[in-house]
Amino acid sequence: MRPIPSTAVSAAAALVLSVGGASAAFAADPSPNPSAAAAQLCTDLNKLRSDATALSGLSPSSTKDQAKNAYNSVKDGWDTVSKSTATWSAAQKEAVKSAADGLKKTWDDLPGDATGTEAAAKLKPQAQMLDSAVKSARTGLKCPG
Repeated sequence: MRPIPSTAVSAAAALVLSVGGASAAFAADPSPNPSAAAAQLCTDLNKLRSDATALSGLSPSSTKDQAKNAYNSVKDGWDTVSKSTATWSAAQKEAVKSAADGLKKTWDDLPGDATGTEAAAKLKPQAQMLDSAVKSARTGLKCPG
């Protein structure tokens, strides 16, 4: 039996790894233009973070309508982020989703007669958690700014 030259084994291994790596990269990102999808996700995360900051910054004198408008902006921002085709860390995406879900639950649990002051006080901690999760995701994605 003739020994297989080590260069042939190395070349075959390199070919398998490069094809496997390429197929894994394509499978991980369904977007036709990954860099455009990632850039859009960064933009959407920036807006979501800005909206979460505005919600957590509601003053005790805020009206319930102001709280509702701020919450709706965050909700719309999360809807946009959640539909992103960009590839990002599952843990970071789950952290943002969990924080957004917590904010929604807090909003849904507010009594119908809650004042703006009560709404702002209850929503602020959840909005701050969302802000922190978005900040971490932006860092992980290496978003500019």
